[in-house]
Amino acid sequence: MPATRIVSVNVNGIRAAVRKGMTEWLDAANVDILCLQEVRATATELATSLPGWELVNSEALLKGRAGVAVAARVAPDAVRTTLPGDETDAAGRWIEADFTIGGSTVTVVSAYVHTGEAETPRQDLKWGFLDAMTARMPILRAASPLSVIMGDLNVGHRELDIRNWKGNRGKAGFLPRERAYFDCWLGPDGETVECVDGTTGTGMGWVDLGRRFAGEVDGPYTWWSMRGRAFDNDTGWRIDYQLATPELAAKAQSYSVFRASAWDTRWSDHAPVIVDYDL
Repeated sequence: MPATRIVSVNVNGIRAAVRKGMTEWLDAANVDILCLQEVRATATELATSLPGWELVNSEALLKGRAGVAVAARVAPDAVRTTLPGDETDAAGRWIEADFTIGGSTVTVVSAYVHTGEAETPRQDLKWGFLDAMTARMPILRAASPLSVIMGDLNVGHRELDIRNWKGNRGKAGFLPRERAYFDCWLGPDGETVECVDGTTGTGMGWVDLGRRFAGEVDGPYTWWSMRGRAFDNDTGWRIDYQLATPELAAKAQSYSVFRASAWDTRWSDHAPVIVDYDL
C-alpha cells in the first residue's frame, strides 16, 4: 500500500488562497488528507473552493474569522467539532475526523490555537484552549492510538523554532508558560518533566514530527510575516505542527515543509506541513 500523505496548512482565507494558486499546488501534491486552518468561509464557500473533495468543517461564530476543516479523498467515518472542557469560544478552532486506513482507525485533528496577547483577555482565551487540549490528548490517544493533532498552534516551542527568539521572549507565541505546555505534551510518557517556565509536569509522550525529522536545526519555519523581507531572509516561526501519538509517529516515513520558491508565489503566509505515513 502506498504511503498516506497528510498535510496541514493555515490558508489565511481559503478563497484568497485558491485565487493565488493553492489549487494548482494541490493538484501536484498528491495529498490524501488535508487539514485546514483559518478557512474564513462557510461550508458552501469551502465546497466551491475545493470541488471534488470530501469536506467537513467547523465555522467560527463570527463571519470571516478562524474556521477549521478537513478535506479528504474519502469521507470520514465520524466527525467531532467540539473541544471538551474548553470554556472559551472554540467554534472554528477544533475538528476531529476518524478515517479507516489499512484496516485501522486514524484520527486527524485540525486545530487553530488562539494567537493571544500577553496579559490581556485574548491570552486568557489561549490559556483556556491549551488547558482543554491538554485534557483531551490522553483521552484521544486512548480512544484512537493512531492520532495526530495538527495545525497552527501559535506557539514556538523552542529557541530553534523562532529566528528572532530573543526579541520575542515576552510576547504571545513564545511565552515560557505557553512553551511549557509543549514540554509536557512532548515529554517522555509518564515521566516528570522540568518545564521551561520553572514548573514541573508529567510527560504525555506525543511526538513533534517536525523536530524528530529535522533534528537540532533552526526551523524549518512555517510562517513568515507579510511585512518587510521576512520571507526572503527566512526570518520565520515554526508554529505549524503535526503532533502524533507514539503509535502513529512510528509509522511516519517523511516530513517536509513546502516553502514557496519566491515571496510573490505564496498563496498563504503559512507553509504546508507534509507527512507521509505507512498505514
